[in-house]
Amino acid sequence: MSETRDLTLLTAHEMADLLRAGETTSRELAAAHLERARRTDHGLNAWLTIDDERAFAEADAADARLAAARAAGPAAVERLHPLAGIPVALKDLVSVKGGQCTAGSRILEGYRAPYDAHITERLHDVGAVILGKTNMDEFAMGSSTEHSAFGPTSNPWDLDRVPGGSSGGSAASVAAYQAPMSIGTDTGGSIRQPASLCGIVGIKPTYGRVSRYGIVAFASSLDQIGPFARDTRDAAALLHAVSGRDERDSTSAPVEVPDALIQLAKSDDEAASHLRGKRLGLPREYFVSGMEPGVERAIREAVVALEHAGAIVEEVSLPHTDYGLATYYIVAPAEASANLARYDGVRFGHSVRGGDDYLADYLATRGGGFGPEVKRRIMLGTYALSAGYYDAFYLKAQKVRTLIKRDFDLLWERGFDALVAPTSPDVAFRFGSKLADPVKMYLSDACTLPVNMAGLPGMSVPCGLSEDLPVGLQLIGAPWSEGELFRLARGYEGATAGETWRNVRPHHLAALEDPTTPTPAERIARAGAH
Repeated sequence: MSETRDLTLLTAHEMADLLRAGETTSRELAAAHLERARRTDHGLNAWLTIDDERAFAEADAADARLAAARAAGPAAVERLHPLAGIPVALKDLVSVKGGQCTAGSRILEGYRAPYDAHITERLHDVGAVILGKTNMDEFAMGSSTEHSAFGPTSNPWDLDRVPGGSSGGSAASVAAYQAPMSIGTDTGGSIRQPASLCGIVGIKPTYGRVSRYGIVAFASSLDQIGPFARDTRDAAALLHAVSGRDERDSTSAPVEVPDALIQLAKSDDEAASHLRGKRLGLPREYFVSGMEPGVERAIREAVVALEHAGAIVEEVSLPHTDYGLATYYIVAPAEASANLARYDGVRFGHSVRGGDDYLADYLATRGGGFGPEVKRRIMLGTYALSAGYYDAFYLKAQKVRTLIKRDFDLLWERGFDALVAPTSPDVAFRFGSKLADPVKMYLSDACTLPVNMAGLPGMSVPCGLSEDLPVGLQLIGAPWSEGELFRLARGYEGATAGETWRNVRPHHLAALEDPTTPTPAERIARAGAH
């Protein structure tokens, strides 16, 4: 058991070193993580399915590839991708041929994907091992993973709190050492916000960097796939593996994937030296009303650490930021309304059949298959697109979106290397504390939404604790600047390597080892009873 536990505590790049040296096998890594996931997920509910058979088959194939490379010599080993033989978890809206793909919704319960998503193909190409599928807010609509049709996910830092959303299962599984890295999607902050609340690294790439082929759609002009990991080097390696042009996705950009993503500094001192002379903007509008004082304090301390490492941080303004929330909640629901029209009970997934009345069957299928948050957003989007309101709402929102993007463009023209800001205005919040007020929940993404509206890359890295819970520092870059963002993030890791908060692990890991720990749904029910 101790050997298994030790393997799960390694970073992916540490695992890769052991694999290349022949000191462990991909099958051993897969077995360790599968065992830990099954043993500890009762109180977390991070997984919707764990696929031992597929994982071991992929691990054996990776071991054969690794053995052949070692036999061929050091050059062949060097050519292996850093993810060869490494376990990965996928958010349950990524298609894996023959596997379930529910998008956290009852309306897709029982559906089996007939093909692989582009990113699934890319993971297979590099030899990664897919462990299974993680929990999520239904159709990626949410900021807490409380809107999953299959029950909420807990945060391993405090099991009475949310992990963020909509990629909460992917983030929680990495924070709880059930997987070294995972895939999420980010439409308005759904990678960066849970990364912040779970104390890990997460990045939303530039729109078009990663193909959306085989990903269940929420809002097509905003959705983007990205990685979670416990450090910057691992996140960069995973993004490198899944990026690249895909002819099946018209929004996939023909932009070269930089090898710099897998060439980050190993030494903390070398990494920190990259910060010298970098010009970083600190947007005043991101310190939003209602931000928790401890979060603001941690961000200000992170800025001081960047300055001590040699970066130049200047306060800047993004004047249209205040319109980002309203703009997003017109554009995203409108696109969701169109995308979710396909779930009609005829072609796939949940279906109600009551007789010859097709309309009644259609309404019953959607009424029973969709949860309340999805219904709310479909209604908002359909209203915004309806006759008489399209120009007043949707068209105007698209014009404001252009202004939000222009704010960022002006800063890049002024020579800023990146922007630094809070990722989330608060730390992980308690279950149910925002469910009764959707607008209060939507404000959780106030610091992340503008990045999606502008199609920019943004990432969250841990920067300390507030109330003994993680805080995330957000780095925002110009289009296609992921390599620079990773170097800056790795530099910040190096500059703060000696901070005590970096050695603090999630507080409730021991509780997850206890089979009597209540499930998240049971915790919520007990709290409600009291």
